[in-house]
Amino acid sequence: MMIVKNTEEELGISRDPGLMTPIALAFIGDSVFDLFLRTRIVIGTDVSPKKMHLQASRFARAEAQAQMVEGIWDTLTEHEQEIVRRGRNAKVHTIPKHAEVMQYKIATGFEALLGTLYLEQQDERLWEVMEAGYRYIVEKEEDHGNGR
Repeated sequence: MMIVKNTEEELGISRDPGLMTPIALAFIGDSVFDLFLRTRIVIGTDVSPKKMHLQASRFARAEAQAQMVEGIWDTLTEHEQEIVRRGRNAKVHTIPKHAEVMQYKIATGFEALLGTLYLEQQDERLWEVMEAGYRYIVEKEEDHGNGR
């Protein structure tokens, strides 16, 4: 991704994501996923800003991200699964009131994976993981709405 490449060139340094803390990776992964959601919503729909926010919130919640991990787990490589585990096991200092502890930890692992893929500039794989997670939630909601 150009942002990573240009930042590394500007600063004259390159950092291995494998040496970063899972929380730092999740910090950037959260933003990457937020940008993915917002882009998908803006390009895919024509709704009010309030509805855009509500749509994005469906997927940005810890519960939804934990479900995404469950739904796409078998499609992740062993290395990617290990990144999720590292993120899940990282010590988090605060948990939002609306989130279950384990869901929040799994969501942190998901975001750590996204942060890693982003910093490694694995754009195609990053897209695949985010899209697969997104589609898993959409299909789950459709199945639930159809009484399945």
